[in-house]
Amino acid sequence: MSAGGQYVSPIELALTAVLAEQPLTFRRLPVALLSREHKARELQRLAALKAQTAAYEAELVLGLADDSPDDDDPPPGTPGARSGSWAPDPELPGVSEFFTAELAVVLNVGRPTATTLAKRAWTYRESLPATWAALRAGQLDERRAMVLVDVLQWTAPALARRIEARLLPRAAEWTTRTLRKRAVQALLELDPDAAERKKDDATRTADVRIVPSAQDGMAVMIAELPAEVAAMCMEVVERLARLAVDAGDRRPIGVIRTEVFTALFLGAGDPSRPPVTAHLQIIATLSALAGRSAEPGEVNGIPITAAVLRELLRQLDALGVGVPDGGSVTLALTDDDGTLHATTPLDQARTLARRGCPDHPDGEANGGCQCPVLDRPEPTDRYTPTRPQQRFVRTRDRTCRFPTCGQRVGWADADHVIPHAHGGKTDCANLCCLCRSHHRLKTFARGWHFSMSPDGVLTVTTPSGITRTTRPPGMRPPPERDPPPGATGTLPPADPADDPPPF
Repeated sequence: MSAGGQYVSPIELALTAVLAEQPLTFRRLPVALLSREHKARELQRLAALKAQTAAYEAELVLGLADDSPDDDDPPPGTPGARSGSWAPDPELPGVSEFFTAELAVVLNVGRPTATTLAKRAWTYRESLPATWAALRAGQLDERRAMVLVDVLQWTAPALARRIEARLLPRAAEWTTRTLRKRAVQALLELDPDAAERKKDDATRTADVRIVPSAQDGMAVMIAELPAEVAAMCMEVVERLARLAVDAGDRRPIGVIRTEVFTALFLGAGDPSRPPVTAHLQIIATLSALAGRSAEPGEVNGIPITAAVLRELLRQLDALGVGVPDGGSVTLALTDDDGTLHATTPLDQARTLARRGCPDHPDGEANGGCQCPVLDRPEPTDRYTPTRPQQRFVRTRDRTCRFPTCGQRVGWADADHVIPHAHGGKTDCANLCCLCRSHHRLKTFARGWHFSMSPDGVLTVTTPSGITRTTRPPGMRPPPERDPPPGATGTLPPADPADDPPPF
């Protein structure tokens, strides 16, 4: 058998498989017993080990990429083929467009992180082999190697190697800032167009995103813009904020800037802009709404009988919960473990409460009817999910359910886990939210396996056999089981991914 173009004997293959299954070992010394000099040397050894590990990681990533050719990707012009903004990534020629998604699941990181790691490994092999060798020998740390990759990945491999040969002998002596400066200077001297190519690529992949702030209730909005455009936007905000200060506003300047930015962004007072409705999903338990707890989650109320529904509405009315002008309120009701049981608009809930159980109209007088009047939406024979099914699935999932993704639900499709064409039902137990990128992966990529339990727990297995599970946010993991009497060892964890990735 051959591997990488070399003959490998069955004994070598068997030995490699055994070694691959062995747990990683790490040599630790008793720090308290080490002298000052020994601690310093051990830190140097650890730094070299980190560099060697980074080089080994790059080699593994490239090996997995080589095992993922683009032969099975949809050819151009066929259904599912990438085009326009979905064009194949030229940085990994010959590698499947779905490879970075698999790498993200393998490493349990976001796809942008996996893409960066794959491109870095590719650059080591194609353009910076001497840098890779220095990493492998522990002679150059990964931070400095990453500087060279960041600057030189956009130029031709032959030219990158010329610059590498000029800088590498002294790279370990310079700070990362100095190394970047020298690398940029050399690149602009030998390839003046490289900076424009890098900028064009950054513009093509630019986006606007929100990340949680360190302060509760706050978030940071990030827009990737060309430097000159960002500078102009900031200048407008700054000038308007200064005008407010000159007019007597004594609040901190940062607060005024954020208010100016919000007014500009939302178009306050600008009748030329078309009206846009923003949809905000606010989720809270009934006890949290009443101030009895700080617990996040959904409104609890199972079983959802007419009597329970009336009591729920009574409590909401007492709290003053109503439908805002131009908006809507949807009630999400869960089991005790957080499993979503039903969703309903507030006005529909009031109608059901008034109507009661059609089979036992006098049920309450006879001790209370336990027939549910509200449940999960019924399956449909058609392919497109009904509006109640869409509402239920989006409320349950909130984001793309693919492991490590978390794309906003507004950009996600309600996907049939078992394809409709293969007998999968249009039922909430067979529907989950997937962003368009991961919807395409599930539809067209070979070797992936998706399965979902009736309560929405999604399990995804990659072509390389790595399995990850995501639960609907708000759903609690099952309680830890006690081992049976006489049992030895430990039971596996309930779930490797109880919490969904953040937006």
